[in-house]
Amino acid sequence: HVRVESAAGWGKGGGLDWGRVMKVKVLNRVEEDFTRERKGDVAKVFRNPDPTVHPFERAREYTRALNATKLDKVFAKPFVRALSGHRDGVCCMNRSRTKLTDVASGSCDGELKLWDLARGEARWSVHAHSGFVRGVAFAPDGGSVWTCGDDKIIKMWDRRPSGGEQVAPLHTIMGQFPFMSLDHHWSEPLVATCGVDVQVWDHERSEAVVTLSWGSESVQSVRFNPVERHVLASTASDRSVVLHDIRSGTAIRKLVMNKRSNAMCWNPMEAFNFVLANEDHNLYTFDMRRMDSAKCVHKDHVSAVMDVDFSPTGREFVSGSYDRTVRIFRYNEGRSREVYHGKRMQRVFSVAFSGDAKFVLSGSDDFNIRLWKASASEGVKPTVPREARAQEYQSKLKERFKEAPEVKRIARHRHLPKAILKASKLKGIIKESKKRKEDNVRAHSKKGAVPHVAERKKGLVKELS
Repeated sequence: HVRVESAAGWGKGGGLDWGRVMKVKVLNRVEEDFTRERKGDVAKVFRNPDPTVHPFERAREYTRALNATKLDKVFAKPFVRALSGHRDGVCCMNRSRTKLTDVASGSCDGELKLWDLARGEARWSVHAHSGFVRGVAFAPDGGSVWTCGDDKIIKMWDRRPSGGEQVAPLHTIMGQFPFMSLDHHWSEPLVATCGVDVQVWDHERSEAVVTLSWGSESVQSVRFNPVERHVLASTASDRSVVLHDIRSGTAIRKLVMNKRSNAMCWNPMEAFNFVLANEDHNLYTFDMRRMDSAKCVHKDHVSAVMDVDFSPTGREFVSGSYDRTVRIFRYNEGRSREVYHGKRMQRVFSVAFSGDAKFVLSGSDDFNIRLWKASASEGVKPTVPREARAQEYQSKLKERFKEAPEVKRIARHRHLPKAILKASKLKGIIKESKKRKEDNVRAHSKKGAVPHVAERKKGLVKELS
């Protein structure tokens, strides 16, 4: 590259004076300095980062962020496939903690299926219980599956059964009452069930090693803490949430809500936090160390929330509701970032995150399990390095300009079924009416007679210890 600083000037006779000195600057680059030797090397970019040299950079990046947000909507195709084969509604579901492709599901007619997500087919199927399959869980090593049902029986199944097509249980435990839920310990050979009471069973014994209760008619769900090995939590029909210690066989703390909690799930990364799926259409995040107030209230559903499951990263969780939608929430935000629904999808009773946090499963009343992408616009196929760098750059731009009005409006927009949209608008009207009535009562009452109640405490009644 040659750049001429000054050319020849004009002489005294009016012609060009070629005898004058011409100053020339030459840009010399060595090829080895900017050529990559291997594909994995970082490519050198000759660019001046001084912002004064690029006065329109922010405007260009805003346009790129806006286009990236629009393209997310264009390529948002979250539905991957449907796992069909059940002959009744899917009421419970669980994934293996060691194998990404293994998912077990139980239906209302007593059928148990072990699915291979990679092929979209069932590995095997068996009539496990008479009546509903109420709970299903994998052992920590992923080699066995535990189930319980309305027939008062707990069964252990081999993940890879031998003996042809006939699948038989490896171990059977008889209970005294019908079971409502089941969970396996994260590291020890213990299984927790709930029904009339919370019971902890050992693999090698036919009698419960621990029985826990705190004055409730029936217990709806039970979950072991992933870090505190001796702590488990349960939700009961008397609207209570109880923390138990299996070492001493006693309850640690009890929290009473305004309405019943259908399910709960621990945060795998912050194991002192858990989320409740409540009948009042909301989800509540609590800290087990301080349960007098919710850490966050997650709203958007318009009917009872039936199930909840955390992502393995602990940054998001998925919920399924009676309003026939599946929503994905960030752990610290009150509104959902994604909502999935289908024309044929009915009431959702069970949900689960995949082991790699890239997919979401939902089991509904229409006999199907549906596989969704956790990020609606993300591709399923592997990306080349150049495409991965471009996607990373676009995600950084969207994060930088997420509060810009136009970008925020497009990112938040969702298409909803008419019934859900009307119900959400009606909920807004009811909420405003209650707030207006409360303000009027407070304005015409004695000072301090009608106190302000924080939103995080409205769903609570009291805490017992």
